[in-house]
Amino acid sequence: MNRAFAFSKRCFKEMIRDPLSYIFCLGFPLVMLVIMSLVNNSIPAESNVTTFRIENLTPAVAIFGQMFVMLFTSLTVSADRSGAFLMRLFATPMTGRDFSLGYILPMLVIAVLQSVITFIAGFIISLIVGSALNIGGMLVTLIVLLPSALMFVAIGFIFGTLFNEKAAPPLSSIIISLGSFMGGIWFDAEKTGGIMLTLCKCTPFFYCTKSARSAMALDFGAENFFIPLLIVTACAALLTAVSAAIFSRKMKA
Repeated sequence: MNRAFAFSKRCFKEMIRDPLSYIFCLGFPLVMLVIMSLVNNSIPAESNVTTFRIENLTPAVAIFGQMFVMLFTSLTVSADRSGAFLMRLFATPMTGRDFSLGYILPMLVIAVLQSVITFIAGFIISLIVGSALNIGGMLVTLIVLLPSALMFVAIGFIFGTLFNEKAAPPLSSIIISLGSFMGGIWFDAEKTGGIMLTLCKCTPFFYCTKSARSAMALDFGAENFFIPLLIVTACAALLTAVSAAIFSRKMKA
């Protein structure tokens, strides 16, 4: 365990030393939060469009930000694999579990910090627009966001393990686009209905957004909160186990 924590510190330092991590993991989600808040102000009240209201937008942007943590997870792992760094570490007593924890834990910390900053920004915007966010809802949502953060980190870990540094980031970008669309971050998937809603429900991204928004609203109904959260948690656990197994197998190879 000490080896895993030592390795995780190294990965965390690598992440915060990269200026692109601040641009994509912090800057871009915050910019989208501000832009979509401005869009919401231009939408007539009688249209009954609630997607961009700050109480719905903030948890959705937090999910959107986690996708960029996935991108940097894939980039970090694939870059380490392409160099001699991991080859030297493979000669040490570190196990596959140490490596997996060493990569996953710092990315989870980054994801939590990112969510906290997003909610602080969302709260400030809510005061400006005159619709203050519920602090209790924000605290609950921060906890609910942990399974989705783990899920996205695991996806990035899988991409970084299976593909090189030229292929892993583009694949992660595809997931970002797919997750943003199928997760209903920028539109109300449930009001859309039909085939689109069916397709969204076939992905875990839809349930990430749904559980986060329900937590913000303190709506703990089974259909809106517990079932989506259970699906996201199950996907996170499964993908984390798969990512660790794939890395251990690659390590032995």
